[in-house]
Amino acid sequence: MTLIARFAVDRFDVTALEGLDAAWLGALVFHKTFTSGITGTATTAFLSAGEEGSRSYVATERITGTTADGRSGAVTVQHGGLESDPATWFGHIVPSTGTGDWAGWAGPARIRHDEDGAYFEIDLS
Repeated sequence: MTLIARFAVDRFDVTALEGLDAAWLGALVFHKTFTSGITGTATTAFLSAGEEGSRSYVATERITGTTADGRSGAVTVQHGGLESDPATWFGHIVPSTGTGDWAGWAGPARIRHDEDGAYFEIDLS
């Protein structure tokens, strides 16, 4: 089953990482709202390097909510890639992180973009 989960970024907070030079590694915490496919929220720890438009990123995200068919829970997703090259984008549900009705969720979870904005494409297995 493929779940399409649309979201919006509500805000992001720049975070300093002790011992690392912010000139080469940026750290942010994103706060998202999911509006379709999943209704809920997410908090994301986001690291990036390079210039906007061509930077790399890796993120770990905790999504909590309810699917359109009424299943509620939370799950952690790891995703990343090169901003300028969608072919490098990856994402996966972290094994054994699901709770509630989402316990046991596994599979790819990639961020995509279209004319309506950003969304997760989650292939549940």
